[in-house]
Amino acid sequence: MSGLSGAGMVKGRCKYEAKLILEDGSEFCGISFGYPESTSGEVVFCTGMVGYPESLTDPSYYGQILVLTNPIIGKYGIPDFQDEAIQFKYFESSRIQVRALIIDDYSSFYSHYTAEMSLGEWLFQNRIPALCGVDTRSLTQTLRERGTMLGKVIIDGGDVEYYNPGELNVVSEVSCKSVEYYGRGKKRVAVLDLGCKNGIIRELIKREVEVVKLPWDSELKDYDYDGLLISNGPGDPKNCGEVISRVSNIVGDNVPVMGVCLGHQVLALAIGADTYKLKYGHRGQNQPVMDLLDGRCIITSQNHGYAVNDETLPPEWKPWYQNLNDHTSEGMIHESGRFFSVQFHPEAFPGPVDASFIFDKFLAMIG
Repeated sequence: MSGLSGAGMVKGRCKYEAKLILEDGSEFCGISFGYPESTSGEVVFCTGMVGYPESLTDPSYYGQILVLTNPIIGKYGIPDFQDEAIQFKYFESSRIQVRALIIDDYSSFYSHYTAEMSLGEWLFQNRIPALCGVDTRSLTQTLRERGTMLGKVIIDGGDVEYYNPGELNVVSEVSCKSVEYYGRGKKRVAVLDLGCKNGIIRELIKREVEVVKLPWDSELKDYDYDGLLISNGPGDPKNCGEVISRVSNIVGDNVPVMGVCLGHQVLALAIGADTYKLKYGHRGQNQPVMDLLDGRCIITSQNHGYAVNDETLPPEWKPWYQNLNDHTSEGMIHESGRFFSVQFHPEAFPGPVDASFIFDKFLAMIG
């Protein structure tokens, strides 16, 4: 059976029959290889070929059931998740963020110089349900044709209610609880943590600046910094009313502002533009985007389900990047050049590093 590579077991735990039930009634059968507990969330798919440790710990996936389209998952195992230094180096947060994982063929045998355990063991230890043996090709086609849906992972007959993260302010669940400091430098960058990936912090530290990470509900005017970065995160940006209001009070000051992913959407709402939900979103590592100012194309890593409506941008703002697959907004920039944002992830992790120069552009604005 697909989904049971090698022995197909994780110390005997890969034994529960299970299924994923979408809100339209579609059912996809599989076998549990994670924690044997039913759960629910928004079902989304990611087309990345590698990077499951990074994706599973990406706060932007909070509240979601993640479907991986690459057919074989688990071959390089999981690094030591208990080591904080390794955690910050190889993972995008300090915990698994997804509600459940859905894959086709699970490889319980792994081989990599950083690996300390199998994917199944890691999921079990962190109480995250997971199904293998699922026809992920058919599931992905369903989501593409009918759009992102809520779903329930039912294991051993235990039913649950549907959970919809799109109705909640899930940013409050993934943001830091107190101010955190990283790195050293002559300039200070404040990162408004809406679910910030570790990769963003790593990229800033690498450029020798001091980073102060602020909780999502911080009053931005109460802190001293030379530049503000509004991070990625989960959920509908329109549920971030308090954040939008405080960002609106900052834009127009002398402090440069950069937004990433959810930060792009929040910044757009803060300046009076509008956002909308995509049919099934962009989640993967090979999304081509074009710089509308110089015509250059780059390949980007992305993880989002909402987009900015470029037609609603104020006159002093202009579209900056555009997705070449569906022509949706991938960035915007103020006429002064001091305020801008991108929908893609310039820090990647996982993915190509084509867009890392965005951080250099931001720090150049700081001077």
